[in-house]
Amino acid sequence: MVMEGKGKVVCVTGAGGFLASWLVKLLLSDGYRVHGTVRDPNDEKNTHLKTLENAEENLRLFKAELLDYGSLSAAIAGCEGVFHIACPVPSSKVTSPENEMVVPAIDGTLNVLKASSEAKVRRVVMVSSTGAVYVKPGWPEEDKIIDEEWWTDKEFCKQTENWYCFSKTIAEEKGLDYARESGLDLVRVCPCLILGPMLQPTLNASSSVLVRILKGVEDLTSHSLLDIVDVRDVASALLLLYDKAEATGRYICSSYTVKASDYIDMLESMYPNYKYPKAPTEVDRDYVLSAEKLKQLGWKYRTLEESTKDAVDHLIKAGLISEG
Repeated sequence: MVMEGKGKVVCVTGAGGFLASWLVKLLLSDGYRVHGTVRDPNDEKNTHLKTLENAEENLRLFKAELLDYGSLSAAIAGCEGVFHIACPVPSSKVTSPENEMVVPAIDGTLNVLKASSEAKVRRVVMVSSTGAVYVKPGWPEEDKIIDEEWWTDKEFCKQTENWYCFSKTIAEEKGLDYARESGLDLVRVCPCLILGPMLQPTLNASSSVLVRILKGVEDLTSHSLLDIVDVRDVASALLLLYDKAEATGRYICSSYTVKASDYIDMLESMYPNYKYPKAPTEVDRDYVLSAEKLKQLGWKYRTLEESTKDAVDHLIKAGLISEG
């Protein structure tokens, strides 16, 4: 079997994270040589990367910060492609949104894109979010499908102090502006809530949502619908969008839109010994995220049951949740 990426060098920013770790694993298994940026290559939380198959010969970790252009430039030099995944995600209430989220998101993205231009890479695949797509104060009557033409209302995000979605939206906008001005080939991917088994040892933001659901403490009152995608399917989408010459623009990456109450029912049937939170039975929107553009390129995804089972079983095995 000929490996697609044989010998090609690509960079993955934030390589130790939930999604990035799975992408690194996929790239290494596909024959790519990977430059991974992390804050500290010697930190124990990045050890899992060094144990991946082919990592010893084909993975090089770079100490880099999003706001340190020189460190990013060193990691991206010599690469033919870049996957920009690193992103500030708050673990608690944001006290200074401008400094903690907005500036790192914008300046970090522009640093990655400028370093990519300098290195003359073939393409940058940037991870945005569906949080940059559909956060709005109202829904149009006529359109029931949310596609790539939709953009989040930044002023509404400010008013509701939704700084994650605000920073994702403005970072994607600034990145798009830079790509148009510079001619850089930039493909943007907007995943929804990403679940699935973890490779990294520390609990990430989206996996913690599942932990809180299993512990019965997640507040689902304002989340009558859940948009879910498997982390391994997002990783495969990123590689697909890098490999396919015809890929262009923006892609929503979402597998399932499910009523929160139905998802709780499914979890209860699979894992009956947990105390689950109450979920609203009435939906607050009947709009569905469409990943049709991505599917047309050949993207496939797992069943919701498989993703959920693999995610929960891993959390139990890792000791992050009791067996119930």
